[in-house]
Amino acid sequence: MQRASRLKRELQMLSTEPSPGITCWQTEEQIDDLRAQIVGGTETPYEGGVFSLEIKVPERYPFEPPKIRFLTPIYHPNIDNSGRICHDALKLPPKGAWKPSLNISTVLTSIQLLMAEPNPDDPLMADISSEFKYNKQLFTEKARKWTQEHAVQKNMGVVDGNKENTLDQKASSRKREAFGAQQEAEEPAKRSCM
Repeated sequence: MQRASRLKRELQMLSTEPSPGITCWQTEEQIDDLRAQIVGGTETPYEGGVFSLEIKVPERYPFEPPKIRFLTPIYHPNIDNSGRICHDALKLPPKGAWKPSLNISTVLTSIQLLMAEPNPDDPLMADISSEFKYNKQLFTEKARKWTQEHAVQKNMGVVDGNKENTLDQKASSRKREAFGAQQEAEEPAKRSCM
């Protein structure tokens, strides 16, 4: 009951006072299954892209953090090929920084900030992290290319749950998984954030 009333308040706040570049809504009538979109920040490799995210709200929310993953493929050291995000706000202490006073809006805002300022010292993708640290120009080129291929063409508007957009997201997810399997077969990345 507490989770449902809190989520209603949070969704109301997200619709009346949205953070710049962030939208969030519930899918159909399931209050624990949310979708969000984050617009890539200006002067970042993600500029011009709209990135879709899936948010699963656990039964013990707000005492446990929401499970958030990218549905849109993104080239980022803290986001793996299946869309999982390495971020302190998504983990419980002692390893993480989640606390019940945080909410979905603040977590989405912190993910938007992570997109603009990756943390290469706590990566999910070690190879991308090395590239970010030692060859930033190559990282930026690849991240822009991925944004153009996946976030600009696939997400022209807000995903409204229609069949066409769902199929596009499933195709993107399959592409990401296939790419991830190919990358792991070629060169297994060391992943420190789990």
